[in-house]
Amino acid sequence: MLSGSRVAVKDLFAVAGHAIGAGNPAWLCEAPIESAHAAAVQALLQAGADVTGIARTDELAYGLSGLNTHYGMPPNPAAPGRVPGGSSSGSASAVALGLADIGLGTDTAGSVRVPTSYCGLYSLRPSHGLVPDTGQIGLAPSFDTVSWITRTPQLLSRVAAVLLPRRPAQPIKRLLLATDLFDLVDPALRLPLHDAAHAWADRLAVPLQPRSSTCAAHLEEWAEALGVLQAVEMWQLHGSWLQAHREAVSPLVADAIAAGENMPAEYLAWARDTVSQARSALAELIPPGTALVQPAAPTAAPPPGPAVTGMALRTATVQLICAASVAGLPVLTLPGVQSPAGPVGLSLVATAGSDRALTAALGDHTADSAALTPP
Repeated sequence: MLSGSRVAVKDLFAVAGHAIGAGNPAWLCEAPIESAHAAAVQALLQAGADVTGIARTDELAYGLSGLNTHYGMPPNPAAPGRVPGGSSSGSASAVALGLADIGLGTDTAGSVRVPTSYCGLYSLRPSHGLVPDTGQIGLAPSFDTVSWITRTPQLLSRVAAVLLPRRPAQPIKRLLLATDLFDLVDPALRLPLHDAAHAWADRLAVPLQPRSSTCAAHLEEWAEALGVLQAVEMWQLHGSWLQAHREAVSPLVADAIAAGENMPAEYLAWARDTVSQARSALAELIPPGTALVQPAAPTAAPPPGPAVTGMALRTATVQLICAASVAGLPVLTLPGVQSPAGPVGLSLVATAGSDRALTAALGDHTADSAALTPP
């Protein structure tokens, strides 16, 4: 099914005969040589694919930009001189450059969706836990999700047929246009992205219904709750290693992990309760057979510099993508518009377990869909 397809494997997955580097030289120096492939890698190989390389990740998989203090920045051929997005930056870059056909990555809080958007690609973030994560380094296990990136919808669907279990799901028969989420993007992109959403609905032959109020009013607290739980889990996974290697970790990543060490119990309880409420709200908003259409990122890829390292862009990005993360929902990300600064994608978010319905919606309606819509 995947014969001849080349896979770029994010440097969090075990590849037999190699050590996992996790985007940090000190980690790589101490990592053992893996004796077996990660479950996702093994499944792709059994389907006929070949590993063409191990792709860089943002340090310890924390980041949305593709900037790595130790290894630099993979190129973004869709927006030269601009960041590729992270933390599955190397996987996305390899696919965009044509060096690989499939980028195997992970998505915790946008780590595949953002580079997909910035590089003008296709990706699927499956329902949380649907694809086994055996043999990989985690970041925050409650949200980590094996994901993949391709240049074409056809290959995306073929990978889905290999990695996704066969489960019955209602076909996608309705798209909800989340107009309140489109209001969160760069104003110059709003109308072009609306037009792109309508164009995709036509290609997919699925009715598109505008909804003025979806979940935008809750995103600030949902993003905060996600950040709390992610920090705690990052500390649980990597805290002891960080304490022994603080000098070898960039300050941004070290501080992010350390933030989970002494999280107040009441704050943690609030975060868990907020995530539970978010899941209930999203289950009501997105019933089976429906997909919510939203922008994949608030802007095109920025150039390296203050905009990337500052909090404003990160906050806006996490707020826009946090809903699917907190609820463990599948997300199909598609090319949207080609802005002067580079591509900006669209995401279709469905109810948990609707993964195959999302990829089936691509069907045969996407033969002419490779080109982005100019604003």
